[in-house]
Amino acid sequence: MRKSLRIYLPFAANELKRQLAYKGAFYLFILVKIFGAFISYYLWMAIYGSSGQTTLGGLTQQEMVVYVFMVYVTSSVVFSSISTIVSDDVVKGTVAMNLIKPIDYRISLVAMAAGNMVYRFLIPSVFIWVGLELYKIKVLGLAPVTALGVLLYLLSCIMSFLIYVLFDFCFGMIAFFTTYIFGMRMAKEALLSFLTGQLIPISFFPDVIQKVFEFLPFSSMVYTPVMIYLGKYTGNALVYMMLRQAVWVVILYAAGSLIWRKVTKRLVVLGG
Repeated sequence: MRKSLRIYLPFAANELKRQLAYKGAFYLFILVKIFGAFISYYLWMAIYGSSGQTTLGGLTQQEMVVYVFMVYVTSSVVFSSISTIVSDDVVKGTVAMNLIKPIDYRISLVAMAAGNMVYRFLIPSVFIWVGLELYKIKVLGLAPVTALGVLLYLLSCIMSFLIYVLFDFCFGMIAFFTTYIFGMRMAKEALLSFLTGQLIPISFFPDVIQKVFEFLPFSSMVYTPVMIYLGKYTGNALVYMMLRQAVWVVILYAAGSLIWRKVTKRLVVLGG
């Protein structure tokens, strides 16, 4: 374990340094994401105001405010596109160098994504989270989140991060067949914003659709940790959701291993 940390920790550290080197691009990313969060906020407030109901999809208007901004915090921390790195490595041929190095290519990608996750959590997610919690207590009149609630949320976020990264690794393997996956990545991000509950909470869908979502990993990426934070899952339901996330981590890791073995057998690199 100590040897693995010594090998892969520099990948995470280098990603932190890279983010610090390109702060302008990162802050632009933050601005765009926050702008999107406020658009979603005003849209949902209009929906609640015109509906004449205090509760929609199992969420009160106050809870929806928390949901919107916790979705922003969670997605900012969890989502880290390693498929871009895989695609670039395939196009440039540097993936061949990674195959001959005494490292696990996939673990190095996860370590890089972890460094990105830590940076996004510290700047600015944690500050938005604290500000939202104060607003929730002082303005919305909701009870503060408990220490156990924070712990469960963070644990769920870690598993959500692993689910997304392992899924994105599998998605990145498409680059071995098509080389350029920029358009596919745009389509993937648009689709995930819907399937993960970013745009519409999954509880708003009919029961049949919700059951379909239970057999997919996407709701575990954002929706599950946010609902845990809101205290919507308790007892057996909470245990089930956490176990489901753990199962998806195992399934996607196994799927990634299988796909990786298949694509490396057909890899051909010209030049050097």
